[in-house]
Amino acid sequence: MTVPDHDSIAALIPAFDRHFFDGRERMTRIGTGSIGGKAKGMALMRDRIHAHFAESPIPGLAIDIPSLAVLGTDVFDQFIAENNLLDIAHSTRRDDEIAKAFQQAELPAQVVGDLRALIAQVHTPLAVRSSSHLEDAMYQPFASVYTTKMIPNNQFDTDTRFRRLVEAIKYVYASTFFGNAKNYMLATEYTTSDEHMAVVIQEIVGQRHEDRFYPHIAGVARSYNYYPTGNARPEDGVVDLALGLGRTIVDEGLAWTYSPRFPRAKPPYNSPADLLKNSQTRFWAVNMGAPPPYDPIRDTEYLKRSSIGDAERDGVLGMLCSTYNAGDDRIEPGMRGSGPRVLDFAPILDYEEIPLNQALITLLRLCEDTLSVPVEIEFAVTLPSRGITNAQLGFLQVRPMVVSSEAVEVTAIELNGADVIAATENALGNGELDTLTDIVYVDPAHFSALRTRVIAGEIEVLNRALLSAGRPYVLIGFGRWGSSDPSLGIPVNFGQISGAKVIIESTLPEMLVTLSQGSHFFHNITSFRIMYFSVAEGGGRNIDWSWLNKQTVVQATEHARWVRTEKPLVVRVDGRRGWGVIHR
Repeated sequence: MTVPDHDSIAALIPAFDRHFFDGRERMTRIGTGSIGGKAKGMALMRDRIHAHFAESPIPGLAIDIPSLAVLGTDVFDQFIAENNLLDIAHSTRRDDEIAKAFQQAELPAQVVGDLRALIAQVHTPLAVRSSSHLEDAMYQPFASVYTTKMIPNNQFDTDTRFRRLVEAIKYVYASTFFGNAKNYMLATEYTTSDEHMAVVIQEIVGQRHEDRFYPHIAGVARSYNYYPTGNARPEDGVVDLALGLGRTIVDEGLAWTYSPRFPRAKPPYNSPADLLKNSQTRFWAVNMGAPPPYDPIRDTEYLKRSSIGDAERDGVLGMLCSTYNAGDDRIEPGMRGSGPRVLDFAPILDYEEIPLNQALITLLRLCEDTLSVPVEIEFAVTLPSRGITNAQLGFLQVRPMVVSSEAVEVTAIELNGADVIAATENALGNGELDTLTDIVYVDPAHFSALRTRVIAGEIEVLNRALLSAGRPYVLIGFGRWGSSDPSLGIPVNFGQISGAKVIIESTLPEMLVTLSQGSHFFHNITSFRIMYFSVAEGGGRNIDWSWLNKQTVVQATEHARWVRTEKPLVVRVDGRRGWGVIHR
């Protein structure tokens, strides 16, 4: 079907009537400008979701888009202009300095009344989310470039709740001009001057448990799977599930991953011990307890991390976990016994205690039919409890995926050729490149897992130099690129490596990690059509470090080297097989 443009979709969202939850409309608009990509996706799917599940309901599961109000981009433009923020916004000042300047500014007077009316009647936790003009637009990969701030909204007085909401909106506005966004823009055809920010104010899906508020399940589902395993095919899709807020998946890349066509199939771990080692043990929640130290320019100001033991005491693990039986060295669905809990969602996926997988298959199909391309969706689920008979699924986002259809065939003979620099049977992407002559690699002789934050800074310097010179490059490092845990890889954000066209991760004995298809980092890689190689050292397909060390050095840091080859490399990725090879 033809996707309507931004303006026609925005026109379908009624103006805010100061009745956020009690009014007839659960999706309203403040301002007259664009509503941005994130809000556009939800507005586009709202009627289709309502119509389909009204006609064909799924027993035991209610599906809806959580109530939201959108601040249009005209509010952002007026805020910037009235407070003379353009100079500092486009400067090279630090993120915290930009954020403080935005906090000291005033929102346009004509929206203050609507925002105060909203907060006066709403006492549930709220997510204040970026919905930029460029972010999540069709084929524009702006995932996680800007920020989301969650607020508990549980203070007794309206004035305090109103101040927290305004602070969160200003923080999202400021993130438009943070270093990550500016670095990211360098890899696109846009500049920060092209950006205009809408903001989504949306109820958070979840339930309160003592001083924590969180969904029982957060998830990301894709209709196309770049790394199918077992009998699954790419078009069968993939789902990532986690306990708590979705930050665990989209920012940290930690989740239980399965194919919607084969929900009972387990990930390819070698043993129960490996599965235990790689399963989720902590989760994010909104802090509903004592106020934290005041810090309006930190996105996690009102968030807290808790252990899976806390979730068990909250009584929420019954449908979400299995238990390790040490005597039999087995993982058994449910909570029988006192062994370690494993968040594998077996009661839901194996025994269908709620029809979550059926709902996700239907939602993916609806979104694909609407956008006419493969899609990624984000959602959150609360389970039946406290007199609520149905589970509740909140649909939070849809964005298009970029899937190349170019026919490339990489053979086993090619993987083992004498001129191979790197080869893998675990590659992301599809296509061929024959123009790259620059390589940035982390020197294995100087790598230390204790220095990954320093290495990230060094890579950022080299990336900026290559971007300025207009030279795309191959990037090679150890562990998971973009990891939020420095012990598992190099914790770059995408803006710090945005000039790379081929990215290679090489494992080490102490860094045996897997990619996450649910992360925003992963979405940006696929959207920019970057080829991504995972090369297991000692697995029969090693990187030719000796050849790399003989290339001409353009610039070197303590831990990394930028080298240039005499002739262009040839990079080939077979997307159907997931095989990739780089020839010199």
